[in-house]
Amino acid sequence: MKIGIVGLPNVGKSTLFNAITNAGAECANYPFCTIEPNVGVVPVPDERLDELAKMYNPEKVTHAIIEFVDIAGLVKGASKGEGLGNKFLSHIREVDSIAQVVRCFENPNVVHVDGNIDPLRDIETINLELIFADIETLDKKLARARIKLKADKKAQSEIDVLEKVKAALEAGKCARTVELSEEEEEYLKDTFLLTRKPTLYIANVSEEQLQDIDNDENINKVKEYAKTEDAEVIPLCVKIEEELASLEDDDKKEMLEALGLKESGLDKVIKASYDLLGLMSFLTAGEPEVRAWTIKKGTKAPQAAGKIHSDIERGFIRAEIVSYDDLVREGSMNKAKEKGLVRSEGKDYIMKDGDVVLFRFNV
Repeated sequence: MKIGIVGLPNVGKSTLFNAITNAGAECANYPFCTIEPNVGVVPVPDERLDELAKMYNPEKVTHAIIEFVDIAGLVKGASKGEGLGNKFLSHIREVDSIAQVVRCFENPNVVHVDGNIDPLRDIETINLELIFADIETLDKKLARARIKLKADKKAQSEIDVLEKVKAALEAGKCARTVELSEEEEEYLKDTFLLTRKPTLYIANVSEEQLQDIDNDENINKVKEYAKTEDAEVIPLCVKIEEELASLEDDDKKEMLEALGLKESGLDKVIKASYDLLGLMSFLTAGEPEVRAWTIKKGTKAPQAAGKIHSDIERGFIRAEIVSYDDLVREGSMNKAKEKGLVRSEGKDYIMKDGDVVLFRFNV
């Protein structure tokens, strides 16, 4: 699953990407420093694995992973070919969701592409370019649907959905704000609309702004806008995150405490991105390995077993499951069994985040 980091030039995208992945993407104080997208695979922070590792003392601990893509800065007119134009838009099409970095800090030494700081203008610049590209996509799809209508009256349902979404786009709203039924959603499947992708807003702030996030005017503007899309906003100071990412665990913990923070903003971004994609983890634990396995929310037990190996899904008999909280509280699987906390679940069981599982299957 891929998260695309997008935003205007010089808002902190590549610095954020470097901090997330320690990948060393080029950062500079000029537009289009990033041209080809940089890609980094990062572990999803999960304290549960640390606790299970203490219980089992495994040879290996494996976190769930997520992929971040650092995409070139977008400018006004991208949908018409300005800047990197279509190249930029094609890179966004390839990701599953978007993390939009919005500059909320003042710094005369870091040039803003529009000359001054205005987070709402910046968000609207990005979203409008994506909206224009989506309108063009829908126009092509509508043209084909209208031709189809001459031979098949059922095509009217498709036209109705496409026009409904297009009307929202023309009103300046992103496609993700349009509520559709599962049946209606099917008509959009092959459109890959940019503004339909789940989006998270990252407010890049100064260290001073971090001290009073709730009363910061720029951050609150971003939050108000995000509410209209039911989107999450994570304020963080990219420069601090870059410094934190370079530290060992103990030093990192000490710096977080000094800043009065419980966890890094990056950990929040990675966790929120995982959730944004509708993902969760089930866990397996033993001496060879403690591991988090990534599945979509709503996945049933046999399909979850298939994430480990297709043979386990084919030969699935049952899943022996204990919740992470119950297992840690009791201190061992045997004690959890004695208390009747280990359940035997069949093919229709819908997995829950944090289920610790042993799958039984026929070879």
